[in-house]
Amino acid sequence: MGVRKKREYGAIQPGIPLGPLTLRLPFVHYRLEWADFAQGLLMAAVCLAIIPVLTETLGMSFQVALAIVILNGTLYLAHVTFGDPVVPGWITPAIPLIIAHVTTFDPGPERMQALIAFQLLFGVFCVGLGVSGLAKRFIALIPNAVQSAVLVGAGFAAVMLIFKPGEGSKSFDSLPVTITICVGLAFYLLFSESFKAIKRKHKWAYYLGNLGMMPALALAIFVGPLAGEIPWPDYSGIGFFSRPDFAGLFSDFTMLGAIPIPSAAMFVSSIPLVLSAYIVVFGDVLQSQALLEDAQRYRPDEKIDYNPNRSHIIFGGRNVFMSVFGPDISMCGPLWAAMQVVVCTRYKNGPEAMESINSGAASFRWGTWTSYFIAPIVATVKPILGIGLASTMMVQGYVSVRVGVLKSKGFNDLGIAGVAGAILATRGAAWGLGAALLLVVLQYTGGAWKKAYKPEDPVFPIDSPEEIQKEVEENLGAISQRSNNNK
Repeated sequence: MGVRKKREYGAIQPGIPLGPLTLRLPFVHYRLEWADFAQGLLMAAVCLAIIPVLTETLGMSFQVALAIVILNGTLYLAHVTFGDPVVPGWITPAIPLIIAHVTTFDPGPERMQALIAFQLLFGVFCVGLGVSGLAKRFIALIPNAVQSAVLVGAGFAAVMLIFKPGEGSKSFDSLPVTITICVGLAFYLLFSESFKAIKRKHKWAYYLGNLGMMPALALAIFVGPLAGEIPWPDYSGIGFFSRPDFAGLFSDFTMLGAIPIPSAAMFVSSIPLVLSAYIVVFGDVLQSQALLEDAQRYRPDEKIDYNPNRSHIIFGGRNVFMSVFGPDISMCGPLWAAMQVVVCTRYKNGPEAMESINSGAASFRWGTWTSYFIAPIVATVKPILGIGLASTMMVQGYVSVRVGVLKSKGFNDLGIAGVAGAILATRGAAWGLGAALLLVVLQYTGGAWKKAYKPEDPVFPIDSPEEIQKEVEENLGAISQRSNNNK
């Protein structure tokens, strides 16, 4: 479209300044990336996977739970729209903690009050950090080893969630054949060095790789039933549009209807959970920054504008909104790590593959949002909800450990990250962070304290600028050659 704003080389993607935020609209400030949009249509399976948790824990119907997913999914669009170039998602590691907290209250209004009190207080806390500017400063105060421990621990926890016995439809024990084949395909397409070489030579491989995790989930629709692990999709009695029950949500599960305003005691009782959940969110913010910094090295044509304070304002505001209009156990987090790495991987292939990191992240979320309303898509992905969640956790685990290791600036940091990360994965975020801080104090006490922050060489060397530039040129050359062949 002629009205779309163009970015100068090396500049920030165009937008309209709104104080700490930046307004960006589709087709005006960024183009729609069809590969990411198409992937979002199927990856909505992961977003819908929270529905069984909502129905079992809060007593909602499928249609009411679908309304919450749609409401939360609409707010996902707020990130790129207001200047945060990420694919947002749940606060996944906090979900078991939230379930344990709310189930100490009686089912019905009291349990909903407990969830509302927690989500509202958490949202206000995060907005306060962002508006005050303390979020960005707080991250700068965290030693390298602690950052590494949080990321490595998050990776361990994600993998353990899939391989821990008795985890239901998302566990490896329930879906061994489907998870092995489909997650294996996802890892090959996303991370394999041999597939990178094939992508440079063959047009079909280039476009297949650009679809990220979507081919693996599409394969699961057929592999799962053939392996006898999941049923085939059931389309009987459905129309074209899904039927979310917003009226039932507002009247029966929010403060707009039957749920009284939580008491002061409920807000006080949620404080420990708020702090624990923020520790997890802090890891997501660190990971967002690390993934975008890594992607930036491959794309000198765009300056990626990521600000932790702005991110806090947006996802904190989302939680405040949801606490009033649709309290949600999955919460409103700053990052969907697995899909962020998929978007960043495509982004590294150059401007022809993805105009801007903003266009890729936004297009994916526009795809998931569209999918919620199309009944045949919901019916198609319903049997693979557990596989979608398992795939996401495995990719997130891989990326978290990889990025976390690179945050370590020496072997001492890496040792601290391994020990504290394992504690975090097995005993919870508060224990893991406490162990990391204690080990850092013991290791760097006295005159060595500055080494905890010193930007030394990482334990495992990453690609040099020359190697990165060579890979970028090879990718752009392959794209250009394909374009010339098509003329």
